[in-house]
Amino acid sequence: MDEWKKARAQKRGRGQIVSLDAGDAETRFGREPMDALTPEKLFEQNWALSLLDSVYQRLQREYETDDKGALFDELKFCLTGTRSSVPYAGLAARLNMPENTVKTSVHRLRQRYRELLRAEVAHTVASPSEVEEELRTLFRALAGS
Repeated sequence: MDEWKKARAQKRGRGQIVSLDAGDAETRFGREPMDALTPEKLFEQNWALSLLDSVYQRLQREYETDDKGALFDELKFCLTGTRSSVPYAGLAARLNMPENTVKTSVHRLRQRYRELLRAEVAHTVASPSEVEEELRTLFRALAGS
């Protein structure tokens, strides 16, 4: 009976023949983007991005706690360090604030971000003397070098 069942059983693939073309596979894999980063560099880059996101979230919470969430939303793009396409005069008009007050607010936002970043990095090292080197490592990881 077992032999009869075995002979009548349907096989995987139902009799279809699958062609494995090595040339096609090589061509397909040759078109895949290559990531030159080592696993260690990818880990460092992910760690750096995670750390920056954590600091950003903490800063946002601080502003929201102080009822300045709307101000944070308007100025958060200033944290990138790149020159904004929105001039301070435009921000001042949108926020209904004097231009000098907007400049001061941006300066304080950036300063507080740096303070929080240094504090967060300080939690990851053994001694305060290692903070500067760890910050350099963080920025190297972000630069992808």
